[in-house]
Amino acid sequence: MIPVALFLDLPALETVLLIGSILGLMLTEILNSAVEAVVDRIGPEIHELSGRAKDLGSAAVFIAMVIAALVWIGIAGPAIWQLFTH
Repeated sequence: MIPVALFLDLPALETVLLIGSILGLMLTEILNSAVEAVVDRIGPEIHELSGRAKDLGSAAVFIAMVIAALVWIGIAGPAIWQLFTH
């Protein structure tokens, strides 16, 4: 997605928003993986708080995905549409 953002002829701020949304999603996924690794390291037994930590990490990734999708639809969508219609 980052090469696509650089390819599109958009103002610098919009390009930064596109790239930032992808990097934010990647960062959230890395933090979620870290939480899951720590929870799994603590022990194999099932615990309510361990499940909640994993669920909240997954929810954070989902929210980051929604934000990235909205940014890309709002900014890149019209630019890509214009490439194919002109």
